[in-house]
Amino acid sequence: MSEWPTVRFEEILSSPLRNGVSYPSKMRGQGVPMVNMREIFAYDIIRDQECELVPLKERELENFLLAQGDLLFARQSLTYEGAGRCVLVAASEGPRTWESHLIRARISRELADPRFIYYYFRSANGRRNIETIINQVAAAGIRSSDLKELQVPVPPLSEQEDISALLGALDDKIAVNERIATTSRELGLALFAQAVAEDGAMEVDIDSVSCALTRGIAPKYSESPDDLVVLNQKCIRGGRVSLTPARRTLRDKVKEPKLLVRNDVLVNSTGVGTLGRVACWNYDEAATVDSHITIVRFDETQLDPVCAGFAMLRAQPEIEAMGEGSTGQTELRRTQLGELEIFLPSKEKQHELRPKLDSLEARADQALSESQTLATLRDTLLSQLMSGRLRVKDAEKIVEDAT
Repeated sequence: MSEWPTVRFEEILSSPLRNGVSYPSKMRGQGVPMVNMREIFAYDIIRDQECELVPLKERELENFLLAQGDLLFARQSLTYEGAGRCVLVAASEGPRTWESHLIRARISRELADPRFIYYYFRSANGRRNIETIINQVAAAGIRSSDLKELQVPVPPLSEQEDISALLGALDDKIAVNERIATTSRELGLALFAQAVAEDGAMEVDIDSVSCALTRGIAPKYSESPDDLVVLNQKCIRGGRVSLTPARRTLRDKVKEPKLLVRNDVLVNSTGVGTLGRVACWNYDEAATVDSHITIVRFDETQLDPVCAGFAMLRAQPEIEAMGEGSTGQTELRRTQLGELEIFLPSKEKQHELRPKLDSLEARADQALSESQTLATLRDTLLSQLMSGRLRVKDAEKIVEDAT
């Protein structure tokens, strides 16, 4: 086990912990990008994601701008992840601030390596430490007064830097792969848009060109790895499906139309903030979805399903606006989705475009698959390095052998 000394978190800060800025919605839309809870729970490292803009006041510029190496902690929990989640702020092309539901920690680089402290709070030990200060009286949350008192490990600075460099190299490679996937999808959408703009484009409603349009199942969850994968709305993000948040369900009563087929389009159909997100199912694994997701299966005798999937990705803003109901209970009815009109290139153009889209998607899938492998390796090494069970030189050999 590690014999690293520990200190109070406050002792390695270069300035006091600080909550972010608060602006009414009516004042937003111009000014400085503001990192909020959405980014905190969607990303591990805050880079140059698109953020809501706020008109930061002149007197706030000195104290409320983020810097590379800052840590941000979520003061409150969301339904799918707890309070105290920690993310790292990377270098940015311009100024950014953070919202009042987040706590900023600025590490003194003479005392600790910011990336090492970030990885500590991502580790199992760091998370358990955070959990000791979560206040469960009302909405789960943490306070700056409690966060600053946490004991954190401080090995020699050189060792901190070696550990963060090793883990950071894996994260940097993951980020490169994510950019490859994003660029591939953007190129595919650009090719699709160009083809639609040419003569002979088709306008069709989804119901008339689909052979299945159905909500998923009410799962009977199982812990057995032999049971059927069931996706939930957390699995659909950024136009793609992630199996990481998926669970398992008993498969005996899942009817055939609700078993996913390659090139099915999945649409989140419940709740503000999640409703309308679209993804294409590109796996060959047996799976289904829960009742909060709608499956759209296109009739291949009428159109190319990959092209139709891109048409729905382009229509996502329109789909997001189709929800009905009160806040938090918004629903997208199957019949509503069926009435949605999408635009596709002519059948000849679809046939010509399909191989190009397949090639770009395959490139993205390969990059994301490699990222998943690297993330698993990183998390395994993270736990062992932070506990002191593994030294950097041994971890470097493991990474070399694996990559």
